[in-house]
Amino acid sequence: MSHNKDKNDYYQQQPAIVCRELRKSYPGKPPVEAVRGLNLQVNRGECFGLLGPNGAGKTTTIEILEGLLQPTSGDVEVLGRIWKSDGEAIRQRIGVTLQETQLSEKLTVRETLDLFRSFYRTGISVDLTVNSVSLDEKQNARISQLSGGQKQRLAVATALVGDPELLFLDEPTTGLDPTSRRQLWEILRAIREKGKTILLTTHYMDEAERLCDRVAIVDHGQVIALGTPRELIASVGGDHIVEFSVAADQHSLVDTSQLNSLDDVTSVRDEIDRWSLNSRMAHRTIPALLSYLEARNLTLAGLTTRQASLEDVFVKLTGRNLKEEQSV
Repeated sequence: MSHNKDKNDYYQQQPAIVCRELRKSYPGKPPVEAVRGLNLQVNRGECFGLLGPNGAGKTTTIEILEGLLQPTSGDVEVLGRIWKSDGEAIRQRIGVTLQETQLSEKLTVRETLDLFRSFYRTGISVDLTVNSVSLDEKQNARISQLSGGQKQRLAVATALVGDPELLFLDEPTTGLDPTSRRQLWEILRAIREKGKTILLTTHYMDEAERLCDRVAIVDHGQVIALGTPRELIASVGGDHIVEFSVAADQHSLVDTSQLNSLDDVTSVRDEIDRWSLNSRMAHRTIPALLSYLEARNLTLAGLTTRQASLEDVFVKLTGRNLKEEQSV
């Protein structure tokens, strides 16, 4: 009895997820390396965001962590256990929402949750699950009668009904309207407050900033940045982004090196149709910018300023804009 208790205590103290030198290759000429020596640790009780453009390796990584794919090499531990020897034990303690959850259109909400509840030895009641995702009024409706947002909440409910310690959510709000997204955010916050661990992938930077304790940005099969949203945003080199444009025929006359020398500017990016300046103090950078443009007879066509965001981190590190990426 004491030995089992010690073993259980050991598992409870382990991180929720550990990846060491994770690799996944697919046959081809040359072979396709989807994941290239990825290292990652997700702590218990945190909401962890995994971000990356298409082809970055994040979906492959998630599927390996969920036990759906075998890695080519490397070590993976989920809740202190490994899939090869503890697969059933892991499955009983995790919940999974895939990018596209296909549910039987003819079943009702309640029948669907009854089915998923039967897969787990322990869990929570269907009544509580329905209530937790605010589908009480729709519990006897067929899946075919639900809106997109309601179907997505039901997909999350199917992952919750087993009362998992660890929840995998692969782009849970993609395609939802703003109201449905906010409703799902509230559900995820409530799950997080219960001490559950959440691994979330998303194409929405504001979602990651609002929900995640820490974020990893993945590109070319490796983690290229890791930290809290605030830490990553600070790494961009300024708290503010000043964006401006000039008359179309004058864009090439703007000198990047001179922009870099403006007050409190830490970096400059040419966005083809506009310029983007990272600034520590926008109220000092903007007057300096206006003086620069006036001295060179350049016509200001547009000017905006905003707080730096995870989107800026992503663009700086990958050269791509995540919100323009389409899921595959």
